[in-house]
Amino acid sequence: MRALITGAGGLIGYETSRFLLQGNNEVIGIDNNMRAYFFGKKGDVTGNIQDLTSDYDKFRHYPMDITDRKAMLNLFKHQGPFDLIVHAAAQPSHDWAAKEPFTDFDVNATGTLNMLEAFRQHSPKGTFIFTSTNKVYGDNPNRVNLVELDKRYEYAEIQHMKGVSQEGINEEMSTDHCMHSIFGASKLSADALVQEYGKYFNLNTGVFRGGCLTGPQHSAVELHGYLAYLVKCAKEGTPYTIFGYKGKQVRDQIHSHDVAQAFWHFYQNPKKGEAYNLGGTKQNSISVLETIDLLEKNFGLKLKHTHSEKNRIGDHICYYTDMTKFKKDYPDWKIHATVEDIIEQILSWKST
Repeated sequence: MRALITGAGGLIGYETSRFLLQGNNEVIGIDNNMRAYFFGKKGDVTGNIQDLTSDYDKFRHYPMDITDRKAMLNLFKHQGPFDLIVHAAAQPSHDWAAKEPFTDFDVNATGTLNMLEAFRQHSPKGTFIFTSTNKVYGDNPNRVNLVELDKRYEYAEIQHMKGVSQEGINEEMSTDHCMHSIFGASKLSADALVQEYGKYFNLNTGVFRGGCLTGPQHSAVELHGYLAYLVKCAKEGTPYTIFGYKGKQVRDQIHSHDVAQAFWHFYQNPKKGEAYNLGGTKQNSISVLETIDLLEKNFGLKLKHTHSEKNRIGDHICYYTDMTKFKKDYPDWKIHATVEDIIEQILSWKST
């Protein structure tokens, strides 16, 4: 099997590349290290690309720009056809997007269109997987009924809107009539395009609306990668700022390897333009305050932190993922890594 992975040096691209390469598949990875432009030295993914290149003979790296339409079409034409395309390249921060809206849209929306059209023209029998985001729902998840507990928020038993239950947010949550952030809007544009190429052109395309996807190789920064960045701060003694919601904001964490396995299950039995929520579900949900407590209790790490009453614009108060739809379509897939497993791996990553 021949696969093309965009953003191959990033969290999901890297993990998916390794997953496929360990199965003796051929992988072409695209990554021009734009993450270093977005986030500086701390966002640099050069090391991940070097690891893939040195560890696997069947990995080839192209430092190409997905916004270069001609280059993408030529790549598919001359290196394809590809059996699987995992499009994980993105500008991933809604805070950063407000600084350069043109760049954000060019990467997230136009870059995705370039990939889709190259796929349609030169690899139409393949499968196209897109890493979308839960930010396509905008701030609608903040309009649900919540219960405030001692150190976290929870979904109330009685709700007044579709798309939420005590199992989490599902795909019936509306993407309309809300504030998305500039990042959320660009990703929603790409999300809709991927669905349309499946339904309109009858191609195998899948959308995965991820929440907190994480793992040990996450090049996390303050503006992106909450869990890995918080753990890093605790380990290194770096001060951490909690933005709003009393530190009770909740996220569900899913290990990048479990994400790669979800992609593999979809590839084995692809759909046409289907969209799935993707996350750690309620079992892996945790608030900021609970994370701080867990680090101190289980790992002996005390986080130096301050609290700002001002939350980030459009930030979710409580979000964990209802994956009932995906599990129904792919019943053999399951989550393997717990939050504790993920933290332990982050702490030990390249520590020697």
